[in-house]
Amino acid sequence: MSNGNGTEKQERGRVDISSHDCKGCGLCVAACPVIVIGFADYFNAQGYKPAIYLGKGCSGCGICFYVCPEPGAITVYKAEKAEKLMA
Repeated sequence: MSNGNGTEKQERGRVDISSHDCKGCGLCVAACPVIVIGFADYFNAQGYKPAIYLGKGCSGCGICFYVCPEPGAITVYKAEKAEKLMA
């Protein structure tokens, strides 16, 4: 993610979204301030298009976790150091 002057921001978090548990309501997509959550282009076993992490730029804020109505569907990992996310 660029910070506006051509340099990359460090990753500060990561999101895991369970495609099995997600009902595709879109609350996390709408709430994400850094716009790193979108919808999959496939259907899960329940017939919903689940939310997916787009793979880069998570700030680790946890807003998606708090707005999600499905317990356990979203897990947010906040990085202590950027190197840990690269592993």
